[in-house]
Amino acid sequence: MGNYMETLGRRAKEASRLCAKLGTTEKNKGLLRAAEELCSRSAYLLEENEKDLKAAEEKGIRQSLIDRLRLTQQRIEAMAEGLEQVAGLGDPVGEVLDMKNRPNGLRIGTKRVPLGVVGIIYESRPNVTADAFALCFKTGNAVILRGGSDAIHSNLAIVKVIREGLAKEGLPEDAILLVEDTSRETVGEMMKLRDSIDVLIPRGGAGLIANVVENSTVPVIETGTGNCHVYVDAGADISMAVEIIENAKTQRMGVCNACESLVIHAAAAEKAVPRIVSRLSSHQVEIRGDERACGISREIIPAEEEDWGTEYLDAVISMKIVDSIEEAIAHINRYNTGHSESIITNDYGHALKFQDEVDAAAVYVNASTRFTDGFEFGFGAEIGISTQKLHARGPMGLLALTSTKYIIFGDGQVRN
Repeated sequence: MGNYMETLGRRAKEASRLCAKLGTTEKNKGLLRAAEELCSRSAYLLEENEKDLKAAEEKGIRQSLIDRLRLTQQRIEAMAEGLEQVAGLGDPVGEVLDMKNRPNGLRIGTKRVPLGVVGIIYESRPNVTADAFALCFKTGNAVILRGGSDAIHSNLAIVKVIREGLAKEGLPEDAILLVEDTSRETVGEMMKLRDSIDVLIPRGGAGLIANVVENSTVPVIETGTGNCHVYVDAGADISMAVEIIENAKTQRMGVCNACESLVIHAAAAEKAVPRIVSRLSSHQVEIRGDERACGISREIIPAEEEDWGTEYLDAVISMKIVDSIEEAIAHINRYNTGHSESIITNDYGHALKFQDEVDAAAVYVNASTRFTDGFEFGFGAEIGISTQKLHARGPMGLLALTSTKYIIFGDGQVRN
């Protein structure tokens, strides 16, 4: 096992040195060819994905998670479009950020450079495979991908097609490598490849992320879980609130930017709660509320303390009634995961207060939390959504996959 992972690490390190030398034109050609290959080989990708879907159904995996696993013609085209969008973005590598003259004549500046080898450990969603490649390749990095066993056929197929596209352009195929052994041991080995992997990014459930953060000797960018809230303020437009909540919760329930918790101001509750309950019930969403919420609607069942901090990834949502925006913010900051939070309000002062005081990577006013996404933010794709505060926060696009180094120009200076 150790030799297998070490070999992958060495191959990735060698490829990263080649990738770092590629110009923007070469990288864009590789991305566009990979996008073409994904579309032209869609029948093959769907065939391999079907193997994973069948296995998931046989295991009794819940439908919201099977949806994350599923490829469709539209999703394959979206993956390809993501690669094309990344090709169309500016290349940050090589950018000189500043250059200052020192009194001794030295000119000192900073230049944006690749990270090197990016390792990504993720679960289920096959589109992550293409998104991760696109962003890493554009920034001159090599990537080692370790997906979940439930998506192994899909991931093998996507990586095979992308590598074929790179080969047709004469580019290093090892810019993308997949850990084909999905045993737990490979995760442990990957977390120890400090000599080969420059940064490790876990994408998945709370257990996976905690395991990587606590046990990796490779530096980690933490992509957190999403206990996302929508707060309906006093005087909010209730129709708007209902539409946003429906979208945030039900468009896709198994994703990290889906709304999992509702907070309703008491002044809006009598009008808002029945309409929210009616709309969510039409999607078979179970609502777990506090005593006051249950008093407004019999369809709401009593919540337990653990409900306030739970990322359900399913047709369940919590509801809390509060008496002030201060109480709403305090509740959200106590139980959120630093991902995405939204306020529905007509009060401009409350909107600014919410954005100032809520501690999260993305804070919305009168919009769905579902927009926290690299594609929606104009990044073409994303490597993950960081809920930590060092190096990168929120949807991570190209800049998050680069570092800087100092470049110094002299004309013979020596230090006294």
